[in-house]
Amino acid sequence: MDKRQFLKTSGVLIAGGVFSRLVMGEQQPATRTNWAGNYKYSTNRLHLPKTVEEVQQVVKSCTRLKALGARHSFNGIADSTENQISLKRLDQMALDKGSHTVMVGAGVTYGQLSPCLDGQGYAVHNLASLPHVSVAGACATATHGSGIKNGNLSTAVSGLEMVTAGGELVVLSRAKDGDRFPGAVVALGGLGVVTKVTLDVQPAFTMRQAVYENLPFAQLEDHLDDIFSSGYSVSLFTDWQNHRATQVWIKRRIEPGTSSEFEPEFFGAKLAKTKLHPVAGHSAESCTEQMGIPGPWYERLPHFRMNFTPSSGDELQSEYFVPRNKGYEAILAIEKLRDEVTPHLFITELRTIDGDELWMSPCYKRPSMAIHFTWKPEWSSVKKLLPVIEERLALFDARPHWAKIFTMAPSHLKSLYERLPDYQALLKHYDPSGKFRNEFLNTNLYGA
Repeated sequence: MDKRQFLKTSGVLIAGGVFSRLVMGEQQPATRTNWAGNYKYSTNRLHLPKTVEEVQQVVKSCTRLKALGARHSFNGIADSTENQISLKRLDQMALDKGSHTVMVGAGVTYGQLSPCLDGQGYAVHNLASLPHVSVAGACATATHGSGIKNGNLSTAVSGLEMVTAGGELVVLSRAKDGDRFPGAVVALGGLGVVTKVTLDVQPAFTMRQAVYENLPFAQLEDHLDDIFSSGYSVSLFTDWQNHRATQVWIKRRIEPGTSSEFEPEFFGAKLAKTKLHPVAGHSAESCTEQMGIPGPWYERLPHFRMNFTPSSGDELQSEYFVPRNKGYEAILAIEKLRDEVTPHLFITELRTIDGDELWMSPCYKRPSMAIHFTWKPEWSSVKKLLPVIEERLALFDARPHWAKIFTMAPSHLKSLYERLPDYQALLKHYDPSGKFRNEFLNTNLYGA
């Protein structure tokens, strides 16, 4: 039965996996990878509980454990040499119309949540480019979406439930735990195994999306904020050649009494006459609807359609967040590397995200511009380029996306997060034995 049929009134629970059994330490294929295939996990021992109680059993039984989301991370943030736990069977959802929130199990993806919410007249404020990511995993890593006035996905989190190192069930909320809650939301999987997340919701809305071609970068010098505030969500794509953005994707809300129509020209860029993929020469079939055609928020905010499985590999991703008021300077700094970057690049996306108060968010207290690189699967070349890019962006105190590939020295990375000592104290409080620490956390948060 379609989940939308279950979510008919506030507080109705959508539950899945009723007859599934707990699989503790189930042996997996010898080689397990992330969705892109660039990272091989270090254990084939994967736990697949179907209830919170079973999650508690798993946590108690393991000395080392990491939670695995939808496998969309490009690095070892979710890796473990001993045990991983997947929450994909915790797929319940409950809408509370009175508080304007929705509770979702840790296995729910945005692709599952969004149509259910929309069917009840509600929406979340933002979505990532791909709807296939899990809510819990995206929020734990401050995955972001776009919009000059929109916070990243984790800013919608108003409550969470997690199982801590001793198997205890802990519930935190923005309302009751204001002193530590901002440190627990973007937790990088370090505090415990998150089993439920509560999100703020808002009334559903409709949108139009259009694409413009060939925006001169020179327009960004004086009009960066104007360009990125021209829609609810705006993305620029570039191959770094010819001092221009090859495409501008503008997503506008349709509001009574205001125009969401698209002019034929936009800061020197021309309105596209056909539907486009961000990467030249690729089919636009998998992309969300363009050409100004109205549609629901969840079918316009992502770049890619929910009913299409994303690429199963053949790409690498890196991303860096710089202060928005330094965005043009940062673009120019990377542009100088264009002839080194372009041969190994599929595309770069430029987006803006509002600042927030979440301790380990790359946008902490800083309205930001994100510079995202989708690389060809040429790790030996990309590995040499990243330190050069990071050196150029160090002038702007660039913070890397936690779930993507970076080579930044731990000492420099730690210097970028003023609340890191408070976050480390939170880790010690909830996980004194380091059960949820792994090589990624040990290196990047504790390494020299």
